[in-house]
Amino acid sequence: MFKVDYFDRNAYLAQSPQFYKQMAMAAGFERIFETGPVFRAEKSYTNKHATEFSGFDLEFSYITSYKDVMAMEEQLLKAGLQAVKDAYGDQIQELFGKEVIVPETPFPVVKLADLYKGLEEDFGYVVDDSEKGDLTTEAERLSYDWVKKHYNHEFLFVTDYDAEKRAFYHMRDENGVPQGYDLIWRGVEITTGAQREHRYEVLKKQAEEKGLAEDVKFYLEFFQYGCPPHGGFGLGIDRLTMLLVGESIKDAEFLFRGPNRLTP
Repeated sequence: MFKVDYFDRNAYLAQSPQFYKQMAMAAGFERIFETGPVFRAEKSYTNKHATEFSGFDLEFSYITSYKDVMAMEEQLLKAGLQAVKDAYGDQIQELFGKEVIVPETPFPVVKLADLYKGLEEDFGYVVDDSEKGDLTTEAERLSYDWVKKHYNHEFLFVTDYDAEKRAFYHMRDENGVPQGYDLIWRGVEITTGAQREHRYEVLKKQAEEKGLAEDVKFYLEFFQYGCPPHGGFGLGIDRLTMLLVGESIKDAEFLFRGPNRLTP
């Protein structure tokens, strides 16, 4: 996180609206979305990372599982890409040589372990067992070839990550498996979504497991008197644009910000 002086105390630039979205659920706002700036002090020198970008965030209550969140996102993306295609499809094709493809729903879904198995069978890609709890960058890239081969689709939901690789506020099932997903588009992760843990005692325990109970005390208080089952996701708009037109994020953003780029 970026630390800044805020009058007579320290403050930190917003990294995620996650806690505040969930607080809104506890406060009775059953469906919310927001578009806002995100700042991440991450030294990543890639064509898809930025230290400042615009994020679209959504949260809604009274869900039955994380599959409701997946359904919401795929419907949103299908409608959004259809609108872009109708308004700007010809221009994007002319300027960037990229067709705006409106995806069919539902999107393909695969468990992480099954994806690694498929990548090994199809492409000979093997990773050490110690890395199989999360998606490696190369596996993420190859997943595009895999989903195109098996489903003729550009999007892929990946589920069943290791709990230690997921945030403490993700709900887990009776086997400890996080109830969430990553969404991969054209071989790049664009979303992490999940059903959140809304039960105070369970949430507090999971925060304690990661040594965060004191740091998030203000957040946990919102769950003490009840909170509906809820879930949501965040979507990086600049990364979405980057993949849509086939350019680096440095060219997809109006003013790119990275570890070595602060001006203009």
